Amino acid sequence: MTNGNGTPPEAGAPPQLNVLAQYTKDLSFENPNAPASLAPQQNQPAINIQINVGANNLAENEFEVTLSIEGKAESGSTVLFSFELAYAGVFRIVNVPQENLHPLIMIECPRLLFPFAREIIASAVRDGGFPPLMLDPVDFVGLYRQNLERAQQGQPS
Repeated sequence: MTNGNGTPPEAGAPPQLNVLAQYTKDLSFENPNAPASLAPQQNQPAINIQINVGANNLAENEFEVTLSIEGKAESGSTVLFSFELAYAGVFRIVNVPQENLHPLIMIECPRLLFPFAREIIASAVRDGGFPPLMLDPVDFVGLYRQNLERAQQGQPS
């Protein structure tokens, strides 16, 4: 079987990943103890960050990928600040084998979104009166594997 020009279909067009849109779906920043929380702290605050990735199929080759990042900074039992960000993108993915589609959506797409989400969080924390919070790079491959293991453990064996 050929694709009309004498070549087999698998030798056709190369895989493509296009970003059609990027946007903030939800952003919340809380500074519940200001102005007291803005005073110099004796100890470094404990910062807890949670990151999740979700995806929706919008059309045949279009997917909305949402990077959800939640964080909280505490000094002792006092919350200095907390934030939640849902940052999303719409991606068009074509000519990708089915077995590679899920990892591409859940690893590469959030990897492309992360620098923008990181900047939004740094700005929100800075605008809240604190030094900008610069999130460390995220291992989306490790996060993907963790989520796969969790999903497999949740299924009956």
